[in-house]
Amino acid sequence: MRIPQLQGNKHNSPKSPRRRARIQISPLSRWHPRLRLLTDWAVTVGSVVLCLLMLLIRFPGMELLGIGPNWLLIWVVAWSVKRTAFQGALAGAVLGLLQDAMTSPDPTHALSLGVVGGLTGMLQKQRFIQEDFISIALIVFGMAVLSETVFASQLTLMGDRNTADIWAYFQKVALASAILSSLWAPVVYFPLNRWWQRLKLAEQS
Repeated sequence: MRIPQLQGNKHNSPKSPRRRARIQISPLSRWHPRLRLLTDWAVTVGSVVLCLLMLLIRFPGMELLGIGPNWLLIWVVAWSVKRTAFQGALAGAVLGLLQDAMTSPDPTHALSLGVVGGLTGMLQKQRFIQEDFISIALIVFGMAVLSETVFASQLTLMGDRNTADIWAYFQKVALASAILSSLWAPVVYFPLNRWWQRLKLAEQS
């Protein structure tokens, strides 16, 4: 005698649409403008806070001659490369003041990061800048050297230190900071740049 199979077997019964459906985030263009703005602020401020915290943390293999990457400088370059010189200089000055609050306001980091942001903002108007690893690394390398030069110049103008010692130490710091910052630049630049690009496309649609 053949025993009929039960139709209510949970292994053979089709899954309900609710089970098959997965949680999907709606495209950024469908977000409410205020929600997009709040999310953008959260990403921007959160990335700045993360870079500030990274200045205090030294992971193994992240130092060269006792010098670590200049995370705030990398952030300023990432912000300024597609914005105006004024926006870049303003962002650099603000982040420099935040760094001063964590270290010492004399000499200030606001001047050096402000110069970096302003010059990077002017570079974005040139057609030869491409969005690849080499271009961003080169920009960060050059700006790191420039930033340390401005900082060393401030120390020299203060007149309370030996000028020869300042520039001898500057050469070591500038080279180590430039190398490490350029190598770690994509870690900060590409995620932020991808977000800002998606946000711009959503606002235009």
